[in-house]
Amino acid sequence: MAISPIRALAACAALLAQPVAAQDSAYTYQGVTQIFSNDWYGMPIGDRFDRWRTGSYQLSAFWGQDWDGDLPDRPFALIETRVRAEIIAPDNLAVPAADDRLYAPALYFGASTHFERSAFEFSLGADIAILGDQTGLMGLHDSIHQAFGGTPVDLSSFMIEDGVYFNATAEVGRSFDLGTSDLRPFVEAQAGVETLVRAGADIRLGNYDSEAFLVRDVVTGQRVVALPGDSVSGWSFSAGADVAYVHESALLPAQGPDLEETRLRARGAVHYGFGPADLSYGITYLSEEFVSQPEGQLVGTLSLMLRF
Repeated sequence: MAISPIRALAACAALLAQPVAAQDSAYTYQGVTQIFSNDWYGMPIGDRFDRWRTGSYQLSAFWGQDWDGDLPDRPFALIETRVRAEIIAPDNLAVPAADDRLYAPALYFGASTHFERSAFEFSLGADIAILGDQTGLMGLHDSIHQAFGGTPVDLSSFMIEDGVYFNATAEVGRSFDLGTSDLRPFVEAQAGVETLVRAGADIRLGNYDSEAFLVRDVVTGQRVVALPGDSVSGWSFSAGADVAYVHESALLPAQGPDLEETRLRARGAVHYGFGPADLSYGITYLSEEFVSQPEGQLVGTLSLMLRF
């Protein structure tokens, strides 16, 4: 059964943005953040080729007790609910090379819990992932292309198969206050759509909000503000890198090219906080994900957090 991406995203946006009405509820609406990653449209920096990890959009809403700058010490006290759409494409959308990766549209609907134990920060999540032509995302991609005078997108014969997956993620990190900066090494594991383990670190410096709660973009690893702390206004900067070992991926199925078992990401971003909002823009280098991929790529990430 085909799923309209516009209807799915609109329905989830309405659901995520709806605050809890009951005053005595254990969960109250805390805020919302949006993350848009793209290597071409709307990005001032990037590959500008519209290929491979070409575009994704995530909308997350957060629920729990009023944020006071500290993660809760128990799971499920702070909940993130989210919807994410991603399009992965071959290099040439008109005549893809036989050894390029298959077109892979995906919709994710999920939630995570965020908490802290013994100074370690945990994020545990699960998503239902819908892959393939049934998402309807190729039609959206084609409409965007034609609106900007680009090549029509019709890759029905060069696409991954339809599928529905349960996807689980877990991240453990620890933050170290270095005075004028904050260093956070982390490890991550994922199973489902892609099965992998990852390790890396991120650093923040400048006039950053030390009590803000941050979440990680799936594609680039950029950490963006989800909830502000003491609402420090001004500029801050972040940088990070990680390496992953990939066991298998439904986004690179057996009928396509072999996957690269090792992936590298290196990123930097600038953030501007103003009251109950935070705007950030980052650029990320993604290494090759399949053996016949001739080079890595640069992806831009734009994020907007609002708390109201």
